[in-house]
Amino acid sequence: MSIRKYSLLLAAFVFSLGLATATEAQDMKTKPSLDARQQSIVTIAAFTAGGDIERLKPALNEGLDAGLTINEVKEVLVQMYAYAGFPRSLNGMAAFMGVVDERKAKGIRDAEGKGADPIPSGFNRDEYGAAVRARLAGLDKDISGTAWQVFSPVMDTFLKEHLFADIFVRDVISHEDRELATIAALANMSGTAGQLKFHFGAAMNTGLTKAQMHNFIDVLASRVGKAEAESAQAVLSEVLAERK
Repeated sequence: MSIRKYSLLLAAFVFSLGLATATEAQDMKTKPSLDARQQSIVTIAAFTAGGDIERLKPALNEGLDAGLTINEVKEVLVQMYAYAGFPRSLNGMAAFMGVVDERKAKGIRDAEGKGADPIPSGFNRDEYGAAVRARLAGLDKDISGTAWQVFSPVMDTFLKEHLFADIFVRDVISHEDRELATIAALANMSGTAGQLKFHFGAAMNTGLTKAQMHNFIDVLASRVGKAEAESAQAVLSEVLAERK
């Protein structure tokens, strides 16, 4: 990625703050539900985070059949380590390797897809991460000085400079896709309601609509689990009530 492209991306993040809300009515008409590719991101992320390899394998096949490239699936699995830990992320990657090999043996040649553009030497991780986190939170500027940031500055640094910079700057998948994967993972984990609440808002701040969030719950209920869907619905209802 060139310095110019990075600068344009950063400017776009700042410009787009609040645009999701302003265009929500139109989005509800044009994006009423998640497409097959997006639904596959949901199941791949959910089963990876939950450590359910037996259900992950068919979800990986369905994702490739739905149009996800090999590199896009890899990127979802890589991102999962930030939320579910390396063990489950690595287990998911091992399962994916097996799926790709099986498909090759059957004569199926899946698209490799683009890789991430290189990060320029002058990349400012603090600045980029702060802009991304602000956009996800729907704020004009990044949060600072909260109790947890004061208590553990290094946690704040890792979140901002690694998760929201090192990972989010990788342009293999969009920020919208990343947030969709994140809410799927959190919805299939226990004790993460607070984080799920933030990321439901973040998902909509990247461009996903209310209608798509309702459809996300439907996908959870039909393909992941009714209990998980009910818990996620309770959190989503709270988020939507606060956004009115």
